[in-house]
Amino acid sequence: MKRDITVIPVNELESLVVASDNSGGIGLKDRDIVKTPYEVVSYYCFRVAIMECMAAGGIPISVVIHNFCEENSWNTIVAGVESGLTEVGLSVPITGSTESNFPLMQSALGTVVLGKRDSRFQKKEVSFPEMKLGVIGSPLVGDEVLNKEDEVLPLSLFRKLCQVEDIVILPVGSKGIWHELKVMLGDAKLLETSDIICDVDLHKSGGPSTCILAAFPPELETTIQNQAAHIYHPLKIVF
Repeated sequence: MKRDITVIPVNELESLVVASDNSGGIGLKDRDIVKTPYEVVSYYCFRVAIMECMAAGGIPISVVIHNFCEENSWNTIVAGVESGLTEVGLSVPITGSTESNFPLMQSALGTVVLGKRDSRFQKKEVSFPEMKLGVIGSPLVGDEVLNKEDEVLPLSLFRKLCQVEDIVILPVGSKGIWHELKVMLGDAKLLETSDIICDVDLHKSGGPSTCILAAFPPELETTIQNQAAHIYHPLKIVF
């Protein structure tokens, strides 16, 4: 399964995992499309990058911030990243840079998460139809992210799920759940000739990874359902 990350072998024992995300037009400037504090902007931008890193088996070791919002917003942006790190129980160095020479008309932010991974890491492949499928969280974008926070997958739960050996996790991005299904199963024709049953929109943008697609052995479903509660959505493929 190809993910939005880069894995760089460092030596025989470890590899470097690089994941990133960008945010534009979201912030406190007059021309921003979605108005929200920069601490919230940085939190959600960071969560995408760290989720991609951890889903690929990476252990985060550093965060890099590219700030094109405002020069005096740096501390607030760092606070948003630190909030996300607290949720996953981590404390890592944060560095970055602010564009202070030329002010932009809209807010823009980039976040890079660097992680290390055991070179022997081998994530379990999806065996379908032997494994169950589910969506945890809901695909949300724009103001929905702020107005429907109870439908967003918490980072704390995401971390717990990453620690389950037999679960395969794909964070859902702007291309939606349907795209991640094709990536996970590696067979677009299977989806085109089948009925997909799920109570969330499979084609809607997942925004800042407000949900994930998960595959797991049937015996884990009750445990996952209990942990996720109301944000667990079973997904079935009917031939």
